[in-house]
Amino acid sequence: MMQGALGRSAGESIMSNITVRPMTPEDWAAVSEIYSEGIATEHATFQTTCPPYTAWDAFHIKECRLVILDGGELAGWAALRRVDPRWCYRGVAEVSIYVGEKFRGRGLGSRLLTALCEESEKEGYWTLHSTVLQDNTASLGLHTKCGFRVVGRRERIARDCHGRWLDTYLMERRARADEPAGYKKLISAG
Repeated sequence: MMQGALGRSAGESIMSNITVRPMTPEDWAAVSEIYSEGIATEHATFQTTCPPYTAWDAFHIKECRLVILDGGELAGWAALRRVDPRWCYRGVAEVSIYVGEKFRGRGLGSRLLTALCEESEKEGYWTLHSTVLQDNTASLGLHTKCGFRVVGRRERIARDCHGRWLDTYLMERRARADEPAGYKKLISAG
C-alpha cells in the first residue's frame, strides 16, 4: 500500500478531509452550481435548467438533504423527494445525488449516498428509488455499490434536450429492517 507523508495510506489521507453534513439554504449557490454541472452532462437528468431555490426546496424532503465537503469545499449533494403524496407511500422516496465535476471519481458519491441511505432509515423511509438515464453508467455503478438494484427499465420514457428518446433504469433499495428506526415517527406524522 502506498504511504503518504504522515505514514497514512494515500486513500486515508485524502478521505480524512471529507465531511458529510445536513444541507442548509446557505449552501444553495454551490449546490445549484453542481446541479448545473450535472445538467450540462446531458446524461444525469432530463432537467434542462436549475430551478430557483424556492422551487427546489418545495420539491424535496426537508429532513434528508446532505452535502459532502472535501477540505471544506462543497463537493456534492444528495436529497430525497416523496414519490407519491398518498399515505400508503409515505416511506418511499426518490434519490437525487450530484457530485461536482472536479470531485468525481474519488469515492465521494458512494460516501454521500451511503450517508443518505442511513439518514433515510433514521427518518423512517423503507424504500428509496432512483431513476437513472440509460447512458449514465457511473450512476448505475454508484447505486449498485450502495445496495440498489435495477427493478425495471422504462423504454423511450422521455426525450432529451436534443429530441432523442431515452430509456431509464428504475433502481431500488429497501431498508435493512421492515420498520426502519424512524418508522414510528414517519407514520405518526401522516
